[in-house]
Amino acid sequence: MDKVRRLFSSFCGNHFLLLVLVSVRPNLAVAGSVVKFLPGFEGPLPFELETGYIGVGESEDVQFFYYFVKSESNPQTDPLLIWLTGGPGCSSIRGLASGIGWLLCLSLCIYVSTPFPQVHLLCILILIFYSFDEVASMIFLDSPVGTGFSYARTAKASPSTDLQASEHNYEFLRKKTAIFVDKPFLAN
Repeated sequence: MDKVRRLFSSFCGNHFLLLVLVSVRPNLAVAGSVVKFLPGFEGPLPFELETGYIGVGESEDVQFFYYFVKSESNPQTDPLLIWLTGGPGCSSIRGLASGIGWLLCLSLCIYVSTPFPQVHLLCILILIFYSFDEVASMIFLDSPVGTGFSYARTAKASPSTDLQASEHNYEFLRKKTAIFVDKPFLAN
């Protein structure tokens, strides 16, 4: 428990962290896949990363992109947390790659002047050994629509108010947690 307190007390910044307790609905279709390798990281990832889209809103016109990382400690009893990066319009990949996530992206900018001026960006991923996956499963969500890899299928679904965004987030959580019914590791 001391480890949990240290991790949560070290959390700072203007990001929003929320313990999620939602009801579960079975039999919902969701497109997601397990990611085992990332460019810039040598070898397979040492944690379980799933990414995908879940449709929300009227006719599922809003497609939310998410990253899900399963707890390495005890997923059956550890909490499920959702990370919504501060905005407006900031992708949650920033939290995954530099905030509280498992990887740190070191960026290197190289300027080459001959024969034509060019700028090359290089990102090297480094594993962080003290991260939240030791004590919790986490969902990093690109919200509201238009943020990160989340998108709208129609022009009507594109604009989003705070109220619509919160309704979409709630619908996403209901659909995403319904998937956990089939996964024995997460019971909370």
